[in-house]
Amino acid sequence: MTKTAIVILNWNGIGFLKMFLGVVVKYSMDNETLVCVADNGSTDGSPEWVAENFSEVKLIKMDKNHGFAGGYNLAINQLDAKYFVLLNSDIEVTENWLHPLVSFMDNNPDVASCQPKILSYYQKDHFEHAGAAGCFIDKYGYPFCRGRIINKTEKDNGQYDNQIDVFWSSGACMIVRSEAWKKCGGFDADFFAHMEEIDLCWRFHKAGYRVCFLPGSVIYHIGGGTLSYSSSFKTYLNFRNSLFLLYKNLPDNKLHTILFIRRILDGLAAIYFLMQGSLQSVRAVWKAHMDYNKAINELREKRKAVSKLETDHIQDSILNKSIVFEFYIKGNKTYNSLIS
Repeated sequence: MTKTAIVILNWNGIGFLKMFLGVVVKYSMDNETLVCVADNGSTDGSPEWVAENFSEVKLIKMDKNHGFAGGYNLAINQLDAKYFVLLNSDIEVTENWLHPLVSFMDNNPDVASCQPKILSYYQKDHFEHAGAAGCFIDKYGYPFCRGRIINKTEKDNGQYDNQIDVFWSSGACMIVRSEAWKKCGGFDADFFAHMEEIDLCWRFHKAGYRVCFLPGSVIYHIGGGTLSYSSSFKTYLNFRNSLFLLYKNLPDNKLHTILFIRRILDGLAAIYFLMQGSLQSVRAVWKAHMDYNKAINELREKRKAVSKLETDHIQDSILNKSIVFEFYIKGNKTYNSLIS
């Protein structure tokens, strides 16, 4: 068994592999660490380039694009390691990025996953949208981070340089204990992409594990490398998967109330998109809700399976506020002002 397997999921990302794979190998590979590129059916020559230029990197080739969730599930099923590091292809790692993560997992067997500090590749003194300094959700299922609320990222002035327990670790870069991954079932492949790591971390909490942020490890993320932040498909996935997330994991006494309010908030979002002239985004929100309704029977079965994981030691770190209200009405646009 390999101690640590770094798994880079790739789909038509040869440009990012040329930029960053060599750095990952240089700063990560040793006798206890495997670097693996899992190719999601690329057509841009990515797998051939990896095979020709990095014979020391394990290459897993899949038949088609299974998405972020399905692709990682298939790749990890072919690997045997104590820890898996899920690493986006558009990330530049730093010299001492891996050791703090592995060491922390070694010394904290109750931790299922942790993430490093994630800064912007293009603005290296600012946090990056997808992960920043640890991640949470509000009571309506909206994700946010220390260092990023809605669409506003903060400058990194060391204000979040403390190790803390968080609600979820970013799929851009997260180390996962294989035992916890298997116990909780890995990603839900029906999410395809976006929020699958939040769903998984919610299951980690239900099973009694902790999820953490470590400031001693730093990486730089381009962001939107596979799916642009402005993509209507991304909008669709975010709205649909948020509904999936809430239905699967909310406790019985909150399920219907929260989902009712969330539908209202999504309707307001659609009106906002309409006022902005973004008809594609309006359609994306509508389709998200239609597809959620179609999937309700499958979601009901998944909810039953999730409930079986629950222990008496659930970590409750969901913010009992609405970040939409806090951000747009009260003007709280930083993590510290949000929780004060």
